[in-house]
Amino acid sequence: MSLICEPILPNFGAVCSGLDLTQPLSPEEVTQVTDAMDRYGVTVWRNTGMNDEQHVEFSRNFGYLERVPKRPDGQKMRLSCRELFDASNLNLEGEITRDPAAIEYRKGDRLWHTDSAFLEKRTSYSILLAHEVPPPGAGGETWFADARTAYDDLPQETKDRIEDLVGVNSLWWSRKQAGADVAEEEIYERPMARHRIVHTHAGSGRKSLFIAAHTMDIEGMDKAEGRQLIADLIAHVTQPKYTFSHNWQVGDLVIWDNLATMHRGGDYDYNAHKRDMRRTTVREGTEPHLMETGDDPYTALFARSPRSVDINAARDAGR
Repeated sequence: MSLICEPILPNFGAVCSGLDLTQPLSPEEVTQVTDAMDRYGVTVWRNTGMNDEQHVEFSRNFGYLERVPKRPDGQKMRLSCRELFDASNLNLEGEITRDPAAIEYRKGDRLWHTDSAFLEKRTSYSILLAHEVPPPGAGGETWFADARTAYDDLPQETKDRIEDLVGVNSLWWSRKQAGADVAEEEIYERPMARHRIVHTHAGSGRKSLFIAAHTMDIEGMDKAEGRQLIADLIAHVTQPKYTFSHNWQVGDLVIWDNLATMHRGGDYDYNAHKRDMRRTTVREGTEPHLMETGDDPYTALFARSPRSVDINAARDAGR
């Protein structure tokens, strides 16, 4: 089958059709998808009809899938396997959670960010499938920003200034920015990841910014100056001319390349509407169908989460 792509913005985002994502893809079809991703950065697939198993198997075409933190033996998980990240507002029984820690943790998703920038091994694709969404007009959309075209449009003076800079990234910093009560000293005591804020996107050969809400500091730069630079670059990338939103319907699948984009969740009434979203997360630079790498970064990371945004404790409370 041949892939059909309808661009959303001239250089960014496309609604795709023509492939049955519930069935195994041929190597040629996988290449069609990756070529579309390299060109558009975000691809939207409507009414896929995918279930959890099909979602995971489709995602394996693109590399090693990260896994949610391990749970102690006998503890229940809401979703069927560790390759599925729960991006919902639901507890283990499938009801809207009322747990303060879970609600506090999810507030960070409303900031412009790139998934897993706080890990040493970056995420390439995030692949998000909608199972239940707020009613039309109630919000809950997802916004995407084009970090490659935004980089292209920077003044040369700015490009020269930021070319070799390294960002210091922390999950807990973004949660603090969203309102969580986490002391800055506590963040510095926990895992952080360092990534260049300008890199060359492998699939397209284009330069892109890699900086967003998880970026706490610029290595070697005065703290206030570095944070102002981070804020200025995020504001530049997220101008309306570089962004679009996706209004979800059940069965929609959206793939975005974290190495070429930023994204954020839109507001909705968290306490009134269920939003059941499930995400697979592909590690950068891994071979397709690689099942095991021997490491487990999310388990190690969440074992050291501050209590005020302790998502593991929040899930335990919902049992």
